[in-house]
Amino acid sequence: MKGMEFIRQVVVFDAFDVDASSSFWAGFLDGFVLKDKDGTWHSVFDKHNKWVIGIQFSKDHIRPNWPNGEKQQVHLDFHVLDFESAHSKVMGLGATILKEWEDTNSPHGFQVYADPAGHPFCLGWGHPTNVELDSFFVN
Repeated sequence: MKGMEFIRQVVVFDAFDVDASSSFWAGFLDGFVLKDKDGTWHSVFDKHNKWVIGIQFSKDHIRPNWPNGEKQQVHLDFHVLDFESAHSKVMGLGATILKEWEDTNSPHGFQVYADPAGHPFCLGWGHPTNVELDSFFVN
């Protein structure tokens, strides 16, 4: 039996305000947005022209109230080298903090945010770099 071949993996968020959500993620990724003709679908690309996120219009979208209310539907983790810069950037783009880490000066941790449509994501620091992570895998 032949296996399934993927050409890409894209996370798709529902949103009522497709423009606000796609603009947030494009700004965070230093990328850009391509919109379909009727504005109900936005494709978000990163600065390397890689399609990373899709934003789909949903007239009935309700902002999640996670971590203290309704459970999240999906969330993204972004491991960063410079937490303060990443924090400043997402806040400047319209993120809200959902759960603060007790000590952002600690060697490692995660802080929980939401994009303008309420989709949760975390900024994490103190995690292995890609080079360090490669040493965990055996060829």
